[in-house]
Amino acid sequence: MSGGWNTIESDAGVFTYLVENLGVKATQLEELTALDPDFLKQQSPVYGVIFLFKYPTGPQQTRDTTRDGTYDFEASERLFFASQTIQNACGTQALLSILLNMVDRVDVGDPLGEFREFTGGLPAEIRGEALSNSELIRSVHNSFARSSPFIDETQRTANEGDDDVYHFIAYVPVLGQLYELDGLQPAPISHGNCTFDEFPEKVIPVLQRRIQRYPADEIRFNLMAVVKDQRISAREEGDVGKLMREEHKRVEWRRENALRRHNFVGFTGEVLKCVVRQKLGEKKGEGEAGMGGYEKWVEEAKRKTRRRMEERGKGRGGGGDE
Repeated sequence: MSGGWNTIESDAGVFTYLVENLGVKATQLEELTALDPDFLKQQSPVYGVIFLFKYPTGPQQTRDTTRDGTYDFEASERLFFASQTIQNACGTQALLSILLNMVDRVDVGDPLGEFREFTGGLPAEIRGEALSNSELIRSVHNSFARSSPFIDETQRTANEGDDDVYHFIAYVPVLGQLYELDGLQPAPISHGNCTFDEFPEKVIPVLQRRIQRYPADEIRFNLMAVVKDQRISAREEGDVGKLMREEHKRVEWRRENALRRHNFVGFTGEVLKCVVRQKLGEKKGEGEAGMGGYEKWVEEAKRKTRRRMEERGKGRGGGGDE
């Protein structure tokens, strides 16, 4: 059995370089800031979208009905659909649910192509187990996890330290249908007829209906489109400005991904040591008669702490019934 899966950030730069490291060619992810078909069309060609949302923890629909769309159990045998069998990997699984159903349009590379061929005749539950035990997919996924010396994400339970649970699902146009692929559901969910070109127009109403299930003040959603590498599109269009923006975006993504791989506890400790050393030096320089920089620093820290505690106490005291 493979090792654990770490939590990774819902970020276009993370997922773009994740699929690149898995061997996928000429593909990237774009964060969508508007539920607008025209805005989505600007990213064309759009291979699918992945949607992050707060997963409801109350009563769920039964396994034979869905709140929107219809289960298509036969489609499980004709497209790539895998049950989710592990925690922390639903983002990567949603992404693969799009890419492995777009092999006629996207060069997914040899490793993923072989994985799809190997799992093609398996039931969804076994596909999920095969994905969770793929050393390549797991290691690439984990390479984008934030480094923390305090928390082992592979051993963390779904509800530990956080009452909110979030989940990724995929929407993809395949087999002439708009399918919702959610590894926690028993089968793909069909949202009606849909060609590849119609996808931007038809997926937006589905997403809007999904969001409308939540209270009006719920804003914790994230939506990303899986699209063609925009640098290639810019070169094809002769758009120098767009190409420069996309190249700059890639530089920023690489920098941010590099920072995610490091924890700065050691660095912070060394900074604190230097500050203490400096303050002790100020104390020594002023002699025994006066209060040096070190004592002043400590006393100021104590005053700030007392002030915060007093303000916190006032905040709690003002919340009771009169």
